[in-house]
Amino acid sequence: MGLDDVRAAAARIQPYIHRTPLLPNRSISEKAGFEVRLKCENMQRAGSFKIRGAMNALLQLSDEERNRGVVAFSSGNHAQGVALASKLLGIRATIVMPEGSVATKVAATKAYGAEVVTSGVTAATRDTVAREIADKTGAAVIPPFDDDRIIAGQGTAGAEIAAEWPQVENIVVPLGGGGLLSGVAVAATSMKPSVKVFGVEPRAGNDGEQSFKSGRIVTIEPPKTIADGARTLAIGARNFAIIRERVRDVVSVDDDTLLDALKFAMYRTKLVIEPTGALGIAAVLSRTLKLNGPTAIVISGGNLDFSLLC
Repeated sequence: MGLDDVRAAAARIQPYIHRTPLLPNRSISEKAGFEVRLKCENMQRAGSFKIRGAMNALLQLSDEERNRGVVAFSSGNHAQGVALASKLLGIRATIVMPEGSVATKVAATKAYGAEVVTSGVTAATRDTVAREIADKTGAAVIPPFDDDRIIAGQGTAGAEIAAEWPQVENIVVPLGGGGLLSGVAVAATSMKPSVKVFGVEPRAGNDGEQSFKSGRIVTIEPPKTIADGARTLAIGARNFAIIRERVRDVVSVDDDTLLDALKFAMYRTKLVIEPTGALGIAAVLSRTLKLNGPTAIVISGGNLDFSLLC
C-alpha cells in the first residue's frame, strides 16, 4: 500500500465523490492558538468519508462479483457508504448492522436501497454474520477498514489536504478501525515527509491508543461512547502496521470533552458534525494534543443523532 495506490483510487472514484472543502475557521484557530483548517468529510456523499473506500473497493470488483452482490458489516457510516456506492453502480447490497445502531444511520442505509440485517447482531458478531451471508450467497465482503482497497480510498482525503495546503504541519484524524487514519498517513507522509499525523479516539474505546503504546493489537469489550463511529473492538492488522510506521501519536478524549467540543464546533462553524467527527477538534481544543503550526483536522462525518444535543 503506497501513494500510487492512493492516486489510482483518486482517479477511479473521482466521478462519484465530492472533493470536500478544507475550511479555515477563526474561532477554532484562535482557541487553539494556531491556524486550523477543517477537512469537511461531513459534507461528503452519504455524510462521511466512508464512500471513498467503499467506492474504490466496489469499482475493482469483476463483473461476476458485481452480479453476485456485496455484503458489508458496520455500525453506521460504512454501511451508508457501501449502500450508496452499490446503488450508484447497480450492485445488490446487504449490510449487517448491530442491534442498537443509530436509527438514522439504519434508516439512511435502507433508503439507499440496501437490505439491512440487524436481528441478533452485536458489535462482536457482525463480522461473522456478514461472512456467513457471503458464504451462502457468494456475495463479496467489503470490510470497513482492514483492506488495501479501503485504505487507499480513504487516503484520498489525505492526498487532497497535502495538495491543497502544502504548508500543513499537522493532520489530526479520528480513529476507529484505522482505515481513515492509515490511509491519510500513507498519502500525507508520502507527499510531505515532514508532516505529523495524529489519531484520536474516545477514551472509552481507546483500543488503538493502547495498541499504539504497547506495540501490539489490543482487543477491548464493546465500548460505551457517544462516538458511535469509533466503537470498534480492535484496530485492523493492515491499518496497525501503517499507523505504527507513519503516525506520530494516538490519544483519546472522554465523552464530556468530546460533547463540549462538538457543541462549540457546531455553534462556531455552523456545520453538522457527528461525535466521531469531532474527535480531532476535541483533542486540539482540550490540549490533549499539544500542537503548534498549521493544522488540518479531519471531520470524518456529519451523520449526527440530534438527540445527543437535547
